[in-house]
Amino acid sequence: MDFATFFANYGLIILLVILLIFMFWSSRRRMQKAKAEQEQKARQTVPGAEVLLQGGLYGTIVAFDPDNLDQPALIEIAPGVEIKVHSQAILRVVDPAEGVVTEDEFIEAEASEAEYIAGVADGDITSISDDHKYSSPSDDVDNDKKDKPEV
Repeated sequence: MDFATFFANYGLIILLVILLIFMFWSSRRRMQKAKAEQEQKARQTVPGAEVLLQGGLYGTIVAFDPDNLDQPALIEIAPGVEIKVHSQAILRVVDPAEGVVTEDEFIEAEASEAEYIAGVADGDITSISDDHKYSSPSDDVDNDKKDKPEV
């Protein structure tokens, strides 16, 4: 029996077996990934963690039992306002370092705002286009060269 005859007789069966093996392997891999993500979420879901709920609300976990998922979690959405949600309603744990402004950054922003307000009050800054010449010292040097006629 040559290869062409063998493939014509059994090719479809071999192709279906290969397809079934691939589907089984693929679904098993997806299930393992989902389980790993669920375990990671369960480790991060502890009282005091900030979470995003499926409804779009942000809150802080007050009470949560990862062993009993039928028991509702207690989430504080505002100071003194606690709600009970199903444990599956917790979409993800929000990274606390994301979007946080440090005290040094806040003080620096206040200082630059104070300089801007003083510049407007003194009349040094009269329009938005004047803001650009105060953006950096190298720009001031370039602007001075443009104002002076070349000899």
